[in-house]
Amino acid sequence: MIAVVGGYGVGLTMAVPRVPGPGETVAGGRLSSGHGGKGSNQAVGIRRLGAQASLFTAIGPDAAGESALEFWASEDVDASAVVHSPEATMTGFILVDPSGENRITIADGALGALAAEEVDGFAAIIGRSSLLVISLEVPVPVARRAAGLARDRGVPVLLNPAPAVEDRDLIGLADILTPNRGELSMLAGGNGDAGAPDAPLDDCLDRLREWYPGAVVVTCGGDGAIVDEGGSRVHVPAVPVDRVVDTTGAGDAFTAALAVGIVEGMPLADAAAFAAAAGAHAVTVPEVIPALATRSELHAFIATAREHSS
Repeated sequence: MIAVVGGYGVGLTMAVPRVPGPGETVAGGRLSSGHGGKGSNQAVGIRRLGAQASLFTAIGPDAAGESALEFWASEDVDASAVVHSPEATMTGFILVDPSGENRITIADGALGALAAEEVDGFAAIIGRSSLLVISLEVPVPVARRAAGLARDRGVPVLLNPAPAVEDRDLIGLADILTPNRGELSMLAGGNGDAGAPDAPLDDCLDRLREWYPGAVVVTCGGDGAIVDEGGSRVHVPAVPVDRVVDTTGAGDAFTAALAVGIVEGMPLADAAAFAAAAGAHAVTVPEVIPALATRSELHAFIATAREHSS
């Protein structure tokens, strides 16, 4: 079992010919809607890859909340500890340009109203799990409480610091940290060049290592990932794809596959390679939920990628 603490929300996605500037209207967009939120995406991705998943998040008393419950049931994700809030279910609006890059705005609603003590209803599930995965769409006190419960029960914590927060108490509770390149720069701190957005990756990792002792997996998009563990750094190459369609779900696909690889006993670099393949598969498929591969789909994708590279 993998326990997941994170967000659920309705995703309204618009593919646009180009992103509008201030005060500008751009016609020709294509609108779609679907299930989203990092926690939900990661739990679904984990389950599709063959591991049991249990989700802690919050939904509202609305059609979106009812739809979420039906969706998790259809994906065989345990939602028994999901909080039913009087606030509206979180909604995100996603603009996707022709290159596949996305821009996202979020109305937090029920998710923003979560209180730290509500995580206690998830404590028993955390204690029965092999790994706790946390992403930071939930309030920081909620994430900190969940990580503390896992630590108390000897359950390792994988923290996906998205969006990144400068909270060393929370970061220090993680056994594995999975920032992207920009999040790593923020976590490295703002003092000196290591905290600058364009600082060399090794400099940022060196700065982070001054106070964070756990393993780090830095996701670098088309450049793959860097695994920093036990004093060594390994570059995990990206899996090349013919065309990037939509990057929206790639990070969640990566996190889900990394978590599955870890609980299956893979060395961290091997789990990161498995995750890189899941992330690469995701960018070839439009929209988030269809982009989360099943185990058979991912194995077929990996086999095809190997054939093309040989």
